[in-house]
Amino acid sequence: MADIPPQPERAPSSSMSNGKKKRRWLWLAIAVILAGAGYWWWHASHRPAPAAGGGPGARGPAGPGAAAFQMPTPVRVVAARAEDMKVYIKALGTVTSYNTVTVRSKVDGELLKVLFQEGQLVKAGDLLVQIDPRPYQVALAQAQGTLEQNRAQLDNARRDLERYQTLYAQDSIARQQVDTQTALVRQYEGTLKTNQAAVDNARLQLDYTRVTAPISGRLGLRQVDQGNLVRSSDTNGLVIITQTQPISVLFTIAEGDLPDVLTPLRAGKTLTVQAYDRADIRHIADGVLTTVDNQIDTTTGTVKLKARFDNKDESLFPNQFVNVRLHVRTLAGATVIPTGAVQRGTPGTFVYVVKEDNTVALRVLKLGPADGERVAVLDGLKPGDRVVVEGVDRLRDGAQVQVVTGTETVPEAAGGQLQRGANQGARRRATGRAAP
Repeated sequence: MADIPPQPERAPSSSMSNGKKKRRWLWLAIAVILAGAGYWWWHASHRPAPAAGGGPGARGPAGPGAAAFQMPTPVRVVAARAEDMKVYIKALGTVTSYNTVTVRSKVDGELLKVLFQEGQLVKAGDLLVQIDPRPYQVALAQAQGTLEQNRAQLDNARRDLERYQTLYAQDSIARQQVDTQTALVRQYEGTLKTNQAAVDNARLQLDYTRVTAPISGRLGLRQVDQGNLVRSSDTNGLVIITQTQPISVLFTIAEGDLPDVLTPLRAGKTLTVQAYDRADIRHIADGVLTTVDNQIDTTTGTVKLKARFDNKDESLFPNQFVNVRLHVRTLAGATVIPTGAVQRGTPGTFVYVVKEDNTVALRVLKLGPADGERVAVLDGLKPGDRVVVEGVDRLRDGAQVQVVTGTETVPEAAGGQLQRGANQGARRRATGRAAP
């Protein structure tokens, strides 16, 4: 068997070499990715949370170098002022008419004429309706005839009495005849008075056919139409009159506020009262306090008060609901700030005061009376201190702020549009990109 010559060794193929290189680079890429992920996780878990309000020392979401993106919190401020402040007691009130009259007929009869318009202003004595007067004219004539008849009888009896007295003086008749004639004269005199009263009553009934306004005021809706038979016993009446000039407002205050009212009243002062609409926004009229009730309601712990309003423009209407402000005193030179600046929380009642370095300080206050959108500060502020009225949502003691003036809007939340716009501008400047 012939010897087979040895075959030369084959060199590794180029495809195997390329496969090993690809696997090596793949493992290297995986290692780099894992290392980067581990570093990111460690850095995120050890990064401190950003400070509230964007104050000094706060770190943004970009980690190191985030201080370039931090912006002061935009706020709007108002300076505390020293001014006189009126102290009011607020209450809920109802407008009531000083007098309300249901006009009724005092006689029975047909309603001939209605001489008024519904809603008309009338004065006391104005003729409203006319009831058929003819039956009462007949009754008056009858009473007058009876009166004349009895007057004639009385005159005749008196002349007979004079003759009898003359004859008795001449001793021509007995005393009894004179006494009888004297009694007859007195009888006729009594009958004459009765007949005179009947005439007066008939004349009065005739006057009642003309129904006039008993008070001045505004008429309501007509209750009876022309041509109907009206009676004095009708409960609805003919029309209702309410006095609107002047008019009163009834309201109640807490018994704890009663000394603030009685003290100036007993000193002879006049307390003014303001009436506002249901929303407590629009001022309606001004009046004066006239009456304080003589007892406190034990069920509610309140006392009733009554105010008088001239109501010349009739802006107040009977049974209208109003908000009442009773002026009891005035604080002279009080430190006053807007009510919206006052905050309430764990420290109590406080405000944020902006200092000269544009940082805020939490200041606890002792408040006094409030007057609508203003409140008096008894302790904690002095005139000239700048207090934050807008943008307090993310403020904290010592936070850096940016005072906003003019009509620029202050966002209520820290992530508002103004803050986001400032942060975006800072990022563009840091990266060197221009705004789109």
